[in-house]
Amino acid sequence: MYDGNYYQLMAEYNCWMNQNIYSVCSKIPDEKRKQDLGAFFKSIHGTLNHLLYGDKAWMGRFTNNPFSVGAIAQELYADFDILRTEREKMDRQILEWSMTLDPKWLSQPFEYTSNVDGKCRVLPASVLVTHMFNHQTHHRGQVTTLIKQLDYEPGITDIPWLPTLNAVI
Repeated sequence: MYDGNYYQLMAEYNCWMNQNIYSVCSKIPDEKRKQDLGAFFKSIHGTLNHLLYGDKAWMGRFTNNPFSVGAIAQELYADFDILRTEREKMDRQILEWSMTLDPKWLSQPFEYTSNVDGKCRVLPASVLVTHMFNHQTHHRGQVTTLIKQLDYEPGITDIPWLPTLNAVI
């Protein structure tokens, strides 16, 4: 039986899925990864950059270590190997952080300024942490679609297949 909380589960899922996605993407030629396929962030590479951008922005807010950001479509890393290394670092940070989350902190109001519209908002921290994980899943879904459009196989993406769950009886 899984003994972690929702946020730990989502952090583990995030790590696992990113490892899978990056493994598949490493087999796709760079020009294909960067090809505009009509997605919101144009390409696989653009969407992977945006995913890292979003996580850096949210984790910077949550850990009181602000990430200096530009536009949400900003390319953080043009080189795929550097992008992958930075993704792995961020995933470890998110996983470690998820294990320290305090229910009291999660229930508190959290004020932030949106990088999308520049407006200040106050919501319960739990809503914003949930949003971070939902944002990851949403855009990874776009990446898996783009991968399939290029005739590569992203594999199973469902939480019950998360290796740490060992759900096979």
